[in-house]
Amino acid sequence: MTGVVALATTGAVASYIDLQNQLDVSDVDSLLGEDRDRPPVVAEEQDPTDPFAGQELNILVMGTDFRDEANAELAGAGEEFHSDTTLLVHVSGDRSRIEAVSIPRDSLVDIPACPRTDGSTSAPQYGAMFNTAFTIGGGDAKDITGAAACTILTVEALTGVRVTDHMVVEMTGVIGVVDAVGGVPMCLPEPVVGRKVDLNLPAGEQRLDGYTAINFLRARQGDGMGLEIGSDLKRIERQQAFFDAMLREVLAQNLITDSPRLYRVVREVLQSISTGPDLANPAALAGLAWSMRNIQPSQIVFTSVPVVEAPTDPNRVVWTSEADAIWERIRADEAPPGSPTPMPSASPSGTGEPSDGATGEPSREPTDDPTAPTPSPSPSLRPGVCA
Repeated sequence: MTGVVALATTGAVASYIDLQNQLDVSDVDSLLGEDRDRPPVVAEEQDPTDPFAGQELNILVMGTDFRDEANAELAGAGEEFHSDTTLLVHVSGDRSRIEAVSIPRDSLVDIPACPRTDGSTSAPQYGAMFNTAFTIGGGDAKDITGAAACTILTVEALTGVRVTDHMVVEMTGVIGVVDAVGGVPMCLPEPVVGRKVDLNLPAGEQRLDGYTAINFLRARQGDGMGLEIGSDLKRIERQQAFFDAMLREVLAQNLITDSPRLYRVVREVLQSISTGPDLANPAALAGLAWSMRNIQPSQIVFTSVPVVEAPTDPNRVVWTSEADAIWERIRADEAPPGSPTPMPSASPSGTGEPSDGATGEPSREPTDDPTAPTPSPSPSLRPGVCA
């Protein structure tokens, strides 16, 4: 999500070649069974324009517990190679809203046969944990490209939603991105103390740095904000609160005129993710972000797949039929029920220019009219997010 929103300025294409060298490109197209349309390449000397203009996007974001040397230093050595956190991020075609759908890692699902980069193909799995699709696709070599491709194929088979691109983020990558934006402010309703992670936070408003943030996101057991339950579903709630708070912070910062700081953010984002060739083009990613620079926080919605306890295992979950409505509206590029009508801020062309009669800025200005209604809190505001 930071990679999509934080690069909201022309400065994102500065030092293009240097930035291009920071990218870890995982081209999954050859493993997905058919050609995928790609947008035209945007020249780095042009002002940012959205190469995906008019096209709704479904970006699969995978946070992995992979323990290479740097990540093992943070979380301890291990053989883990899963997508511990997975979100399907839907960006509307008119760039007025974002919906991020969390997919529980403990969901029991069917995983299709997945081609791997070594030429082999995995056998289909039935009633397997969702996050093992990443493991299966990676194979013995723990290949990120194959892992991402198998997770994409699994999501597409389960939802009928076409995934347009992906991002894979390692634990250490979160630290760099959070520190690059200057930390994330959160207003905790109670003290939060984690077990098996370095986390001891008092109640109240504070700013989480990268190291604290990754421990907050990883924590599953402890005290405060549902840690007592030890559930991955509760962890999803805490993660969504953090993502919400981070996006609000990014949108509130004036990165457009602070090129040195923006460049640091760009470098950290590009060093911290593995992504497909479409989003690996800094000019294209900058154009996409530029087209969403005026998006309102109330139009960023976090959703979780509805689940119930699996009949075969109390420690696993299965999706309910209510999930079908989520996938239907994403396929139709429709807003979630109850969403407020967005203020006009960008043209349908995706150029970032305001539509006729629009100012191009969110309607947040104060008013001297004493009869004017008091703005209500954003519907996405959740425990831990500062008002």
